[in-house]
Amino acid sequence: MFQSATLKLTGWYLLSLMIVSILFSIVIFEITTLEFGSRLERFERNLQIIPGAMSQQPMSILRSNEIDTAAGNIITGLVAINILVLVIGGAVSYIFARRTLKPIQEAHEAQSRFTSDASHELRTPLAAMKTEIEVALRDTSITKKDLENVMQSTLEEVDKLTNLSQMLLNLSRLDHHKLKSTSINLTKITHEVIKLYKPSVNRIKVTSNNKAIALGDEPAIRELVAILIDNALKYSPTDSLIQIAIDRLESHVSFTITNTGEGINESKLPYVFDRFYRADSSRTHRIGYGLGLSIAKKIVELSHGELHVTSTPGQSTTFTAFLPLSIKRTHQKENITTK
Repeated sequence: MFQSATLKLTGWYLLSLMIVSILFSIVIFEITTLEFGSRLERFERNLQIIPGAMSQQPMSILRSNEIDTAAGNIITGLVAINILVLVIGGAVSYIFARRTLKPIQEAHEAQSRFTSDASHELRTPLAAMKTEIEVALRDTSITKKDLENVMQSTLEEVDKLTNLSQMLLNLSRLDHHKLKSTSINLTKITHEVIKLYKPSVNRIKVTSNNKAIALGDEPAIRELVAILIDNALKYSPTDSLIQIAIDRLESHVSFTITNTGEGINESKLPYVFDRFYRADSSRTHRIGYGLGLSIAKKIVELSHGELHVTSTPGQSTTFTAFLPLSIKRTHQKENITTK
């Protein structure tokens, strides 16, 4: 489809280029022949002044022949130039057409993959629910306890669907939403988010710079911190330590979170932020759809920051988010301290 669209767009580019080139050639031909004729006419008048010069009739024939010869040479040159423009212009037009359609093609492919993956993720829990309910309905000797187990299992699948739907809504919102930037205390937000993980609070150690005041949308940054902490907890041993370092840099605030565990293979690192991607498919039994890091990446990009990941297989994985530094707020605090 996009190859056909590329060729059509190339054709339109080339047609526009050739129309301009032909019109330009016509203008050049008219101006050149007119100027050449005027020069020959002036030259003829000058010759008539000289005694013994050629008669009027032979001079007119000579002028006509010279004009015809010059016109033929100009036409040949312009045709050669237009052929060259056609060849080079065709190649350049194709390149520009590819570049023009490339973002649209990538967006279309990403949307297709997203739709396919989302459909698959929705189909899995729905199929499980349907199978369990059908088995329960066909079993005439089913007990109340069995029905409770079926209902509990169905409720778990509903929770998964709710979680997935919420993540999809978040992605959709971030795709069509501009975040409001305010000064936020990243250290304070991190400690508040950590309190939500009560069973694992003691596993998380935070070192921070109190002057690390970032610029961003507070609800979005809170969600970013929650996603990175949740990811670290999910893919690390239950008794391991998770380290968070918050620091103020020259123009950014850095949020670094490191967890030990299986790590991520180097070949898979470029894809960890892709939607529905899981670095280890064997861990699909854990609740997760491969959307959290995609949301985190989107939040950081909308905040005009950067999110990077490094990992050593079998040892540790580190995510580092760089958020803009709130210069105004920092200056205000320094001024107050000085006074």
